[in-house]
Amino acid sequence: MQEENCIFCKIANGEIPSKSIYEDEEFRVILDLGPAAKGHALILPKSHYANLFELPEETAKKVIVLAKKLGNQMMDKLHADGFNLMQNNGEAAGQTVFHFHMHLIPRYKDDNQKIQWVPGKPTGEELEEIQKQIIY
Repeated sequence: MQEENCIFCKIANGEIPSKSIYEDEEFRVILDLGPAAKGHALILPKSHYANLFELPEETAKKVIVLAKKLGNQMMDKLHADGFNLMQNNGEAAGQTVFHFHMHLIPRYKDDNQKIQWVPGKPTGEELEEIQKQIIY
């Protein structure tokens, strides 16, 4: 199922050209046009899901297996020193295209990328309160 006006649906299904590095019946993996580092790629499902919360569990499992497979390939062939997997959900989290996608980002010493956050300093009581709110 595709969404008519979704650019990632069009790319994933070959309607818009891309630099693909992998394709099967369910996914296309493309090189990112604005890479954070050499080899930065995106896993795109061919079906439309706005975010992780719409993604069926079986599809989510396949995404992680594919990320591992391609991550190993990238680490080996691009001689990367590390690797980031990133996936954003919602505008507040940095999602700009509302079609589920996972970033595969090979990392290199001295690549000058800062994919990080400022650690908070919650009290023990605050952690307990949060735990009570979300425990499953």
